[in-house]
Amino acid sequence: MNVEAELAQVMGRCPLIAILRGVRPDEVEAIADALIEAGFSMLEVPLNSPAPLDSIRRLVRRFGAEVLVGAGTVLTPADVARVRDTGARLIVSPNVDAAVIAATVEANMISLPGYFTPSEAFTAIHAGATGLKLFPAEAASPAVLKAHRAVLPKTLPIFVVGGVTPETMASWSGIADGFGVGSALYKPGMTPDEVRSSARGFNREAALFPR
Repeated sequence: MNVEAELAQVMGRCPLIAILRGVRPDEVEAIADALIEAGFSMLEVPLNSPAPLDSIRRLVRRFGAEVLVGAGTVLTPADVARVRDTGARLIVSPNVDAAVIAATVEANMISLPGYFTPSEAFTAIHAGATGLKLFPAEAASPAVLKAHRAVLPKTLPIFVVGGVTPETMASWSGIADGFGVGSALYKPGMTPDEVRSSARGFNREAALFPR
């Protein structure tokens, strides 16, 4: 299966990426259990979290056969190599860096760089990105993304990331393909039960989106 098909398959189950910024290795499996039980199928541990590669390895070892596991805040090709060595499949960045995207493509991993302008979007596409994330989405709008989509490839998946809550998701329906959800879903110190409750709220809204 190629990376485009891999991403499409997992998005068909749930179009939400759980961004677990600040999660610790000793709690990550319990948090992931709660998210998966609530329907999530994509888990991202940003590299500016405590011992992120340890957390990612734990997720891959326990859940890698059933969900898409990856890293966020990936800024260099060396970061890509370290994440690849954990067995993770997903590389998410806050920016468009052609070298990072190329390293991800070379590793046969899914590349989701963050973009904000059409120029950045096309730079990422030409470098081989699997999809894009509009970031920070709270500084844009559904109308902005709709304008972008008029010129971007129709089959390119675009995630909205930044300031996403269950209440704001509906305004992006029919425009965004998915969402990256962070502090409204998980903050350091939350219990698995709290995360599960939050995740169910997001997934109820995601279920209303066209697939």
